[in-house]
Amino acid sequence: MKMLVAGWFSFENGHATAGDMLARDVACEWMKAAGWSPDVSMAAPFEGGVDLDRVDPADYSHLLFVCGPFEQGELEARLLGRFGHCRLIGLNLSMSVPLDQWSPFDLLLERDSSRAAHPDIVFTSRTRKIPVIGVCRVEPFPGAADHLANAAIDRLVASGEMAVVEIDTRLDANTTGLRTAAEVEALIARVDVLITTRLHGLVLALKNGVPAIAIDPIAGGAKIRKQAQTIGWPIVFNTDCLSDVQLHRALTYCLTDDARRRAVQSAARARLWVDEAGDALIAALADPEKLERTYRARQASSSNGAWMDRYAVDRPVDNRGVARRRLRGSIARRIFQLVSAVTGRTTRRRGER
Repeated sequence: MKMLVAGWFSFENGHATAGDMLARDVACEWMKAAGWSPDVSMAAPFEGGVDLDRVDPADYSHLLFVCGPFEQGELEARLLGRFGHCRLIGLNLSMSVPLDQWSPFDLLLERDSSRAAHPDIVFTSRTRKIPVIGVCRVEPFPGAADHLANAAIDRLVASGEMAVVEIDTRLDANTTGLRTAAEVEALIARVDVLITTRLHGLVLALKNGVPAIAIDPIAGGAKIRKQAQTIGWPIVFNTDCLSDVQLHRALTYCLTDDARRRAVQSAARARLWVDEAGDALIAALADPEKLERTYRARQASSSNGAWMDRYAVDRPVDNRGVARRRLRGSIARRIFQLVSAVTGRTTRRRGER
């Protein structure tokens, strides 16, 4: 008496789902509790078990097919053709063909059929809880070694079982389908740990009590490292000295209760200063004499705005200023053309000599 447990995970390209796998585990637990030691048929890309097409059907007295739809299709026909001599058991199946027209199982405990409907057995499945890890990456920009950071992040999240969620904080062109700042923050707030190369990834994580592994993409560290140091958050790395061992240790620590408490403390420390900054801004606008003095000094200084001449198109000026610049530009171009013409003729004459 030997049983083979099969399902859509037994067929290559069988479109097996997480639900199929969890139902398989429930069925196997029940069989083992009843004293059976069933074989389980698994097909690529899944590993383990036996190959449905290579086993000898004569080795089995029972076939249990678990979870999903069961219809009069090619795969079902092939299965029943090879194992028709077995006691056929259908568990947690949706039978689309009415049972009075087609009932291939000797024992059917359906999920739904023309006869009845029952709860899915996955309600009783037991799975271990794995961490949900958010990954928030900055896009490439001049001076950043983001490729090194991204490679280190990819190695880290591939090193163990975790649910990885990519989160993009850009809103003008969001790659993860998020539309508003509230949607971005809501997603960050619900992960267990955020790995980020963005400053506001760090900020939004700690703001919501989520430990963050911050990686500054600038060699030597720049604004992300400074922000982490300012608020007292210790899990920050520079791209130019990343270590896989250190990142593993950081992830292990960030999954602890202590890391969550420290994230809350860092956010509270940050809010104290931000509240003071808000008070200072309001006070300055209420008593604007100092601001006015600084403003007048800046207006009187020619050096402060000199660099803006390169970007004059963005500089707020009146129409008279635009006209004067256009006139100066026209005169300058004419002088340049005359000098070039003279220089060109002189050069050619020298060449002729």
